[in-house]
Amino acid sequence: MIRPESVELLIHFILFFLGAGIGSFLNVVIYRVPLGISVNNPKRSFCPICKKQIPWYRNLPLITWLVQRGKCAECGTRIPFRYFFVELLTGLLFYAVFRHVMAEAIVAWGYPQMWNHLHVWGPVVVVFWIFASLLVAGTFIDIDHYILPHSITLGGLMVGLLSAFLVPAIVPAIMVGEGFQVPIPERGKAILISFTSACVGLGLLWAVVELGKIAFGRRKLKFEGARQWNISQPNENEAPIFTAGDETLSYNDIFTRPSDRLIIIVESVTVNDRTFGKGKVEVHVETIHVIPDDGEKVIYKLEEVKKIEGLTTEIVIPREAMGFGDVLLIAMIGSFLGWQAVIFTIVAASMLGSVFAIVSRLAGHTEWSAKIPFGPYLAAGAMIWLFYGPQFVSWYLTRAGFKEYA
Repeated sequence: MIRPESVELLIHFILFFLGAGIGSFLNVVIYRVPLGISVNNPKRSFCPICKKQIPWYRNLPLITWLVQRGKCAECGTRIPFRYFFVELLTGLLFYAVFRHVMAEAIVAWGYPQMWNHLHVWGPVVVVFWIFASLLVAGTFIDIDHYILPHSITLGGLMVGLLSAFLVPAIVPAIMVGEGFQVPIPERGKAILISFTSACVGLGLLWAVVELGKIAFGRRKLKFEGARQWNISQPNENEAPIFTAGDETLSYNDIFTRPSDRLIIIVESVTVNDRTFGKGKVEVHVETIHVIPDDGEKVIYKLEEVKKIEGLTTEIVIPREAMGFGDVLLIAMIGSFLGWQAVIFTIVAASMLGSVFAIVSRLAGHTEWSAKIPFGPYLAAGAMIWLFYGPQFVSWYLTRAGFKEYA
């Protein structure tokens, strides 16, 4: 006779490997979505180097990477450790989410009676699996490409709102923090809370972005002696490239909003066949303004400029405190977890980023923190809230002398 404990252990293993399998699919998403490749065509995974499609028996989560020692079986190209890590991380998150929600169910109904209420807490597990998967995919896309695709953020926001409507139990389970003993709200109320929380997240981080733009919206570079600079477009299908000394930037990195402008203090500048002396060049998204010290301003449309180069002593580059993708990500987080999670996540992400920056500096690798965008810290803060947030807030309020609010 099979013991119940053995069945539960088997369930735990199955759920972990289910998560690892989803992690394998997320690796496809992480690789293909930023490149504009469909996740369905080709249907099978393929080696990005030799382009050989990978048969199912060579695409087993975790196992294949270990057996093949992190190399492609066809061409021997090294497979980044990230592929294994994403599968392992997703498997662990799936298992942790299941254990976390099941613990809430045990508090509400006791063990093993909570299995009789699987129809209530089971969908909550599935919703948070989807949420964790979105965060994993968004995190590693952001690390690799410094972007958060709308298919992850806006798509995830829609999923969060739909989840609140279909599985309203996620709202009291997170918003109230008393397990499943609180009444499940009506679906309309649940989706209203979800939408309001998303708006709170969007509004808060949008305010941070705008204040950051005011305070840190320009990066000034001064050179010792004049440096060569130019704007070129090697490929008409790609964005123009700005180069000044050792600094090279794409138009896409410089201009994130229509009001942005690149300011170049010049010793001289040549536009097409005309040369100007000392002055200033203002580069806008679609126009270039040449403002010589001893003459009138001349405005060129970008498409009219065949060549522009000169000597500069100083440049002022527009920049953002963070990308708008982060704003949409926190809105998505709010739609799943509620407005309290939004506040906690922003604070936790800022603290995590600061700690990592300090550790990187102490280790003599300041470039480590510079290479990690804010999105992964937001994702980490959201997962901390999902598992420990309400308890942490209660502990903090108690220690701070606000026990009545804990």
